[in-house]
Amino acid sequence: MFRKKIRASIVLLGAGIIGVAAVADPGMGENEFTNLQVLPKNISKKELQHIMVDDFQDGLGVGCNYCHAQEKGSLHLDYASDEKPEKEIARSMMRMTIDINQKYFSVEHPMIGDTTLIISCEQCHQGTSHPGKL
Repeated sequence: MFRKKIRASIVLLGAGIIGVAAVADPGMGENEFTNLQVLPKNISKKELQHIMVDDFQDGLGVGCNYCHAQEKGSLHLDYASDEKPEKEIARSMMRMTIDINQKYFSVEHPMIGDTTLIISCEQCHQGTSHPGKL
């Protein structure tokens, strides 16, 4: 029960941060994300937020700053930066998840965040950043 309350609090906090970030940057177009290497280049802001909040924050129990580095001299995150190694690990995990779904579960066009995925972050991570460690 306590873990569920903590997870719910983290999700709400993350959603609030994403909401503020979306409002704070009105000049950013719907599909102007940079440095997307696994996710589709034309992903919508709504789809990207769903993946980051529902898949990563919930599945791993982490916030945005777990993978995204802070902008130099700012309190904002630099989402395009590859400074933190966790970001490349996340990319590797996304590729692995896509491969598993395609090879072993015959999901024709697997994409992170898609409800047709049989295997997702949650199956292994179960709300923790390192599977097997509680």
